[in-house]
Amino acid sequence: MALHPAAPQLADLDLLLSVNRLGSLGKAAKEHGVSQPAASVRIRAMERRLGLRLLERSPSGSQFTPAGIALAKWAQSAVDAVSQLMECSAILTDRGSGSLRISACLTTAEYLVPRWVTGLRAQLSDVSVCVQANDARTVLENARSGKIDLGFVGIRGRHPDLHQRVVGHDELVVVVSPDHPWAHRQVPLSPAELAVGRLVLREQGSGTRQVLRQGLGELWRDSAYIEFPSTTAIKEAVAEGAGAGVLSRLATAREIDEGRLVRVPVAGIKLTRRLWAVWDKRSELGAPARALLELAAREQRAAARPGPGGHSDPVPSGGKVVPMPMPMPMPIPPRPIAMAAGSEF
Repeated sequence: MALHPAAPQLADLDLLLSVNRLGSLGKAAKEHGVSQPAASVRIRAMERRLGLRLLERSPSGSQFTPAGIALAKWAQSAVDAVSQLMECSAILTDRGSGSLRISACLTTAEYLVPRWVTGLRAQLSDVSVCVQANDARTVLENARSGKIDLGFVGIRGRHPDLHQRVVGHDELVVVVSPDHPWAHRQVPLSPAELAVGRLVLREQGSGTRQVLRQGLGELWRDSAYIEFPSTTAIKEAVAEGAGAGVLSRLATAREIDEGRLVRVPVAGIKLTRRLWAVWDKRSELGAPARALLELAAREQRAAARPGPGGHSDPVPSGGKVVPMPMPMPMPIPPRPIAMAAGSEF
């Protein structure tokens, strides 16, 4: 059956979904690598083709019309279907033989990569996967030098030899023990109060620490009450009353649910970060790396997906990410997944 001549382009539907998710035509244009006027032209052209008004534009931003809300819901199904088609195409092109070397920041390596790799093995069961946990600078350097196929970091690298793609978002939270003076605050902490508190932090060079430093700005003091090289050590120290920790919500969700840690509200500071996939521009991604990259991006899109016409928190409550259904595994004997030791991020 031939497509209707007025059918919109898939890339334009994807652009519309980005407007819905980000709440701004300008932000959507930036994510797609086009100017805002060019993005506006594409949306208007799609409106003319469909005979529908999808967005109401005003100086304060773009709001979805009822028709736009309905179309966005259907468009998401179309975009997801094509994403899965491309994953299957990669499988048919290259049965996934070979190996996949991944280096990731500690939070991503511990809380996201295992699920992504499990989903990958459901598609490409004969691929050998090795995962390293490293600090951000090591991940970026390994990607630039070709020592790994794919890296995941919580900060943006600036090297011209690297491809970079946002695959998700993470939020840092302030946590304390139930006996800490901040545990029962009714009023959110101010940045100034946070800056002078007894902070238990990651070591110099960690992405978590860099996000906190950027958030505090001039209030930042380049020292911590206690420093640890791992998230687990910080959680244990904080639970024992050593001070306040600033960690990923993904890493603290279980302890908060169990009551071992208490999340402290904070106002006036941005403690969110993007999660970036990075790889060497000079090397073409193999089928396993492409499939994993798409799995990561698709899962994070599902976790952050707003209701039609609205927005949502980038990571669901409790730090849990919605798992995506995977294709049936290919009947090939599995190889082991190796977690390599490395300096933690």
